[in-house]
Amino acid sequence: MAGRMVVGSAALAELVRPASAPDPAGGHRVLPVRPELTGLLPNRGLRRGSTIAVGTGQPRRSGATSLILALLAEASRAGSWCAVVGVPTFGAGAAAEAGIALDRLALVPNPGPEWPTVVAALIDGVDVVVTAVPTTVSASVATRLAARARQRGSVLVPYGRWDGADVTLQVVRGVWEGLGPGRGRLRRREVTVSARGRGAAARPKEIKVWLPGDELTRVIPRSTGLGAATRPAAVPGAGRLRVVAPTGPSASAAWSRRGPLTVVGSA
Repeated sequence: MAGRMVVGSAALAELVRPASAPDPAGGHRVLPVRPELTGLLPNRGLRRGSTIAVGTGQPRRSGATSLILALLAEASRAGSWCAVVGVPTFGAGAAAEAGIALDRLALVPNPGPEWPTVVAALIDGVDVVVTAVPTTVSASVATRLAARARQRGSVLVPYGRWDGADVTLQVVRGVWEGLGPGRGRLRRREVTVSARGRGAAARPKEIKVWLPGDELTRVIPRSTGLGAATRPAAVPGAGRLRVVAPTGPSASAAWSRRGPLTVVGSA
């Protein structure tokens, strides 16, 4: 598996197609999402320039990562570049299973104090930027990043609390299936996803889906079964900001020939 190393966040932005350029699907202003999720979004997809927040819920690991995977999958299939910043447990194997093209996926597990700079650089060159929200982020920094996404035509997806998002999605309930009395395996998970926002998204909505659910996310009829969970694999990272190819037998078995770009930030 050939590897590439690019030092610096600016170099990463130059490596990929600028988000402001016409996309391969024909310059559409709305990136596709799976049909089951279209009802949660005012434009029935990820509108370029918008901010779509994903709440972490309580407890923090409540299905939000599975929801992020489902949001990215169709845009990635259609040719869009995606990036995930500040989520060291985000699994490339789970991303591949969800349908995300790993040769168009950039991972920044640990951006460190450079977080605003890293996110801003990725907004300049990547179609969809998912980022965990640091507890110390100021309102002014959040406002500037959202404005940059509007200007560049990127979709910003903050993972955590983010005031002023166009839409906030959150898994509010989840039920596992598969464990019997004293035995069994967790196999499926039914989750309820809520959407609230402003403007066209001001009216709250809820849907029930399986995440990911037999290779595809599916809406669950009110009278039927439960949904599935992803199996995230840890993505390591330390040292100076650079892009490196994934290594190791476990990675090569799950990733595509080129694999994702892993951007390793300073701790």
